[in-house]
Amino acid sequence: MSRSVVGALALRTVVAVDLELTPLDGDARSMSEWLTTFPLVAVVLDPYTHESAWVLDSARRILTHFNEADCRPCWIVTSDAADARRFLGPYAEEFLTFTDPNGATARGLGMGSAPAIALIRQDGELTAKAEGWNADEWREVVEAVTALTKWSRPEIPAPGDPVPFPGTSLPE
Repeated sequence: MSRSVVGALALRTVVAVDLELTPLDGDARSMSEWLTTFPLVAVVLDPYTHESAWVLDSARRILTHFNEADCRPCWIVTSDAADARRFLGPYAEEFLTFTDPNGATARGLGMGSAPAIALIRQDGELTAKAEGWNADEWREVVEAVTALTKWSRPEIPAPGDPVPFPGTSLPE
């Protein structure tokens, strides 16, 4: 069950569905519970780095595009709830926001750096991911989302998007 795509990592990897995701205002639940209805389109951010701040508006634009699609756009922020709210500001209320203070969830998704984007299907399969910011690689992940949801895709890159840069390592 593997396939490869140049650029963004297009995977066929099953993630640990027992990984816990903790929303800003709620109790932790397993990944499998969050995946019962829709796949997750998750943007992983580290609020303590410039790199995650540089991509924040672009990531928001991408997630907003999928708000009405058959998927669950969300943030996974490698911090506690207070720092996630401070970093995201009003964006924290626009999408489901998970906190990941020790980075365990992000690492469980195979992420080594942030910012990142991932598509996780309802069966727990991580089908595409990209780390750092490279518009071509994020577009490949978004194309996987559009293929799965039969939705249109946002323009990537768009005016105002940053130039490509590598992500920063997630906390160990």
